[in-house]
Amino acid sequence: MKNTILSFITGASVVVAMNVAQAETTITGAGSTFDYPAFTKWFEAYGKVNADVKFNYQSIGSGGGIKNLMNQTVDFGASDAPMKDDALASAPGKILHLPIVAGGVAIIYNLPGNPKLKLDGDTLTGIYLGNITKWNDAKIAALNPGVTLPDLSIIPVHRADGSGTSFIFTDYLSSVNTAWADTVGKGSSVKWPAGIGLAAKGSEGVAGQVKQLPGAIGYAELAYASQNKIPFANMKNSSGNFISPDPASVSAALATANIPDDFRFSMVNAPGEKAYPIAGPSWVLVYAKQKDAKNGKELAAFLKWAVTEGQKLSPELDYAPLPENVQTRELKLIDSIKY
Repeated sequence: MKNTILSFITGASVVVAMNVAQAETTITGAGSTFDYPAFTKWFEAYGKVNADVKFNYQSIGSGGGIKNLMNQTVDFGASDAPMKDDALASAPGKILHLPIVAGGVAIIYNLPGNPKLKLDGDTLTGIYLGNITKWNDAKIAALNPGVTLPDLSIIPVHRADGSGTSFIFTDYLSSVNTAWADTVGKGSSVKWPAGIGLAAKGSEGVAGQVKQLPGAIGYAELAYASQNKIPFANMKNSSGNFISPDPASVSAALATANIPDDFRFSMVNAPGEKAYPIAGPSWVLVYAKQKDAKNGKELAAFLKWAVTEGQKLSPELDYAPLPENVQTRELKLIDSIKY
């Protein structure tokens, strides 16, 4: 029978049905919008490997993905923020963290003429604390000599939902600014300074708000900036260089990361002349012991493909591929999954 591939996007979810007439296994997942562009491509590509599997992934944010996994309503969750010890302890079974992509969080903005800006951590923190309110502020101007900056109010946009992208963003701000660390801190959901900016759901929502509102600034995985043709800043890194959030600079940051056995780690403000400072991994979260033997087997097979062959697609999707030594370590962890 001829195989059929159907792909469609509805709202913030992607469903890829492969070989509909013969499909025997449906793998469900939910969580990170950061990962959404990668999953969309991977699910389609995996149809050439195993046409008897279909996927249903809900791009609802990292917090939602963790909640659904804890409730055991999905086969896997996806999050750009590692689960905390207390959450892991309260789970109905042991949960494994498998880094699946690494990417840069782009600082996107909407200004007349689309100038290419340079920003640093203190200036970005000042914007989100409400201390810098105009685009022609002296601190922004000092970083961008020769650039005409408008006398335009800055509209900071942040995530309204539990977000791993917010975790990476606030983890970075906490690492470079003690005032931020002592007041707002880091997390998937934080108490944003009162009266600062607008809230939007999902990376899609942040990108949409920034694209529509003159003077807006926000943060989203690089793919959302590229796909929506939204300008993004070069950020000053720990070596003093202004770096673009491309796969090469994220790889440079990832290469410096100290990755423990449980794979929960941060890579913001990484050392290195070419490292992009607002970068992080995203994890697929799975139970070490699968409830459904068939789904568990197919999920493990897909994850093995994703952390090896799937990584070859990462650069074209604006992600950094996982290094081979990390892939090897993850394959051993995937082999430990029981089903």
